[in-house]
Amino acid sequence: MKVLGIVAEFNPFHNGHRYLIESARQLYPDSAAICVMSGHFLQRGEPALINKWARAEMAVHGGIDLVLELPLVFSVRSAYYFARYSLMMLAKTGLVTHLAFGSESGRQQELQTIAHILADEPAEYRQQLKAFLQQGYSFPAARSQALQAFLGNDDRDFHSMLSQPNNILALEYLRVIKELQLDIEPIVVARQGCFHSPELNRFASATAIRQALRQKIDISNLNPVLPPSSLKILEREMKKGNGPVFDNDLASLIFYRLRTITLQELSEIYEITEGIENRVKEAALRCGTLDELKHAIKSKRYSMTKINRLLIYSLLNIKAGQVDVFDGTGPLYYHVLAFSRRGQYLLQQMQHKSELPILSRGSQVKEAFDGKLGLGVQSMISLDIMATDLYNLLLPNPSLRSGRLDFTSSPRPI
Repeated sequence: MKVLGIVAEFNPFHNGHRYLIESARQLYPDSAAICVMSGHFLQRGEPALINKWARAEMAVHGGIDLVLELPLVFSVRSAYYFARYSLMMLAKTGLVTHLAFGSESGRQQELQTIAHILADEPAEYRQQLKAFLQQGYSFPAARSQALQAFLGNDDRDFHSMLSQPNNILALEYLRVIKELQLDIEPIVVARQGCFHSPELNRFASATAIRQALRQKIDISNLNPVLPPSSLKILEREMKKGNGPVFDNDLASLIFYRLRTITLQELSEIYEITEGIENRVKEAALRCGTLDELKHAIKSKRYSMTKINRLLIYSLLNIKAGQVDVFDGTGPLYYHVLAFSRRGQYLLQQMQHKSELPILSRGSQVKEAFDGKLGLGVQSMISLDIMATDLYNLLLPNPSLRSGRLDFTSSPRPI
């Protein structure tokens, strides 16, 4: 049996996600699908719209058989690390044969060519990249300029290509498959719709959906945008006051953290480099809103997405030394969030083929947190649990803001 691997945030699960799964299954009709999904904080440095169990439930209704949580220390990282450790998790299941992912370009051979340059880093490309970084370009901008220069008269617009979020991740998936020599075959699916469009059409982006909810539109207006099961789950969660959650809801927590942390402590946070801790601290003392804070920190070298992530690292106290250790170990467990009947069969197969422990009950998560699976697992999963505890403080319904939900929540069988 072919097993599709999918990496996602499903924030929320929409028609574009369903299209990706259906397109891959047209090639392999009897395939199963395993998804590695971010938990409560996401790759662009934002909290999830609704909690991870509800989003995993959406995914299983949408065609995924098994949803596994990507540990926080990998889910809130830049595209390369997000891709690297997601694929490492999929590979370690011992089951995944293919990786299905979307791309704005949809041109697999072209993406493969660029990904191989990024993986091999020829000397001339490295020199170009270093030169553009020294000119003050952010890393993404320097990389696109270096590729353009390395390939000479190539008429492709690499800046445009590498500024599109699905293309960025597609390149990193292909790069990681080559670097780690994974026995996983890529399936590139052309993305439908436009990421930047605010329109709520059939293939509206997750960004457009969240923006509409932020503007408090009637949820029935999302009928053309979401599969019926996703709409039903979203409506259920919102009625309970279990969401929606937006980045501005973090403002007070972030300001408290930045105003009370010392400069020395701030300098130890992951990706706080080149003295930016002084700029962050000064801005936190001077600004009154999250938007003001971000714009006060922003510079040519620091994109808004990178700033979002820096704020999350600071809030969650993710230190550079911790990240170095976790990068050395890679993911250390599978936390199961939801599964179908076929997903239950996949879990049984993983028990025999994977070396990583499978946490399929809240009591097993608590055992991991208590150190019964080793210090490495304890350290990594402690961040996941802290993320849930903090996330719950953002919920609209105060009665749902209790902590340690990971200890009492079990996977949702569909």
